Amino acid sequence: MKRREFLQKAAIGAAAAGVVSGCGNREAAGPAVITQPRVSWRLASSYPRSLDTLFGAIEFFAERISLLTDGRFTIRPYPAGELVPGLQVMDAVQQGTVQMGQTASYYYTGKHEALAFETCVPFGLTTRQQFAWIYQGGGLELMQEILNDFNIILFPGGSTGAQMGGWFRRDIHSLGDLNGLKMRIPGLGGEVMSRLGVTVQVLAGSDVYMALERGAIDATEWVGPYDDEKLGFHKIARNYYYPGWWEPGAVLSQYIHKPSYEKLPSAYREAIRTATAETASWMTAAYDARNPAALQRLLAAGVQLKKFPDDMMVRAKEIAFELMEEKAAADASYRKVYDNWKRFRSDSFRWFGTNELAYQTFAFGADR
Repeated sequence: MKRREFLQKAAIGAAAAGVVSGCGNREAAGPAVITQPRVSWRLASSYPRSLDTLFGAIEFFAERISLLTDGRFTIRPYPAGELVPGLQVMDAVQQGTVQMGQTASYYYTGKHEALAFETCVPFGLTTRQQFAWIYQGGGLELMQEILNDFNIILFPGGSTGAQMGGWFRRDIHSLGDLNGLKMRIPGLGGEVMSRLGVTVQVLAGSDVYMALERGAIDATEWVGPYDDEKLGFHKIARNYYYPGWWEPGAVLSQYIHKPSYEKLPSAYREAIRTATAETASWMTAAYDARNPAALQRLLAAGVQLKKFPDDMMVRAKEIAFELMEEKAAADASYRKVYDNWKRFRSDSFRWFGTNELAYQTFAFGADR
């Protein structure tokens, strides 16, 4: 075993004693672990196994749960399509078909429009800002209020960071070039694109390559260089646009069937809280570490890196906020989430737009 893996597992093993027993005494922890029941859960993911950061995060989570409970609580992850289709994970958790799911809340805005905010919305918060809103700004409580109606307990499951704008078969020189384009893009970003003249489709990750290859779509967004390279989009569409203004800090969701969660011993519930927090950190760090090299490989393979035109960005932002205002006017529960989020965004943008922006503009620009 590599030294790093040994140290990681040793640290987790030590943490397990504290989580289960409530103290750091191994002698006290032993009997507490032995008396806990054996529990086995199934977890349905919206993502294919080949994506070792998205699906890999949930494998990481399952390993941590087992280690934290001395192997008595086990969770088996299934990739999209093995138990349920990728876009039916929320339904499966709600109905108790599986005890847990890994997905993105904005896939399910047909159930409640405000679920988009838990993942991210166009021209919204970066990863750090999104986590700040969820954990410290009231976002998690607001999302949980909505998901209570669906029998679901929510835990944030990590972030992709700022996403790319996606892969396009043809150049986008101006706003008019979007007319008639067929694009895979979910959530509120898809609604904005629709108003810009795009024919929008929502497809699970495992279905996107085939749709692009067969010409069913002309463009697709996914995540960023590391995942996009694995899915092979660059083999079909050579124009790689940025930024992904619709997903500046997308957060994944871990859904748990509420009755199943409530049946768990308190030690297992605490293990879930601990493991989800660690998984969120792992996923975010993994993307930040893996994307730079992946982008260089794509460029070396002949991919053309291009920036969205300014007129498209300006109009997209206008439409995004028009849509959110319309939804807020039509639904009181949406308004409650939106008002809280908008206040947080305003305060956060003033702060980040002062100190963070000054540093990034100078340092990133100079080094690049």
